[in-house]
Amino acid sequence: MNVFIYVIIAIAVLILLSAAIKIVKEYERGGVFRLGRWVGLRGPGLVLIIPFIETMRKMDLRVITMDVPQQECITLDNVTVRVDAVIYFRVIEAADAILKVLDFIKATSLLAATTLRNVVGQSTLDELLGQRDRLNEKIQVVVDEGTNPWGIKVSMVEVKDVQLPQTMQRAMAAQAEAERDRRAKVVHAEGEAQAAEKLAEAAKVISSQPSALQLRYLQTLSSIATERSNVILFPLPMDILAPFLGKISGSEKS
Repeated sequence: MNVFIYVIIAIAVLILLSAAIKIVKEYERGGVFRLGRWVGLRGPGLVLIIPFIETMRKMDLRVITMDVPQQECITLDNVTVRVDAVIYFRVIEAADAILKVLDFIKATSLLAATTLRNVVGQSTLDELLGQRDRLNEKIQVVVDEGTNPWGIKVSMVEVKDVQLPQTMQRAMAAQAEAERDRRAKVVHAEGEAQAAEKLAEAAKVISSQPSALQLRYLQTLSSIATERSNVILFPLPMDILAPFLGKISGSEKS
């Protein structure tokens, strides 16, 4: 009989010890309530509480990464887009996260989704596609201000993907193709202008040195001779034609 009593006492002691001893990890803090009233934070390490009188709720202080559900938004220039994002946040005040909000993860997610729709609705499509860093910073500031009373610090918000309607994708593709054609024409025109300038400079040099024209003529013949052709070319010195050209010009004057 005495042994049975000792066993019952040992079991009761073990139950009390298991209820009284709590282990709080380094990245956690334990919020203690005594008969429903807030006592304070404890940990990390070994924490002793009064069994059946005090209760503990642990709070993780590590960074939480959460996907913001895809939102269908209308931009400032009336384009319907689907946008999703990812948010990084952590608990910096465990007491506020326990006492001031029921579920801080769900609350932060809903606030981020609402802020994402509002910010996209205040931006044009070009800003959404080309100035994403500024939009990310704006969303992060707004969400961080909203979660600050809950003891939550939002460190980063990143817009992951922007889905456009098929008609808008085709219109943007046509615009990009037209822009590429315009740039190609501008580059071609600039090349023609530069080539014309160089030809004018070469013509001035050749006109000042008549022998340069004959050398250029011979170079052209040598380049043609390397190709397969049935045309036979005989180089004729320009000095032979000079008297005839002089007589023709004199007859025209008379």
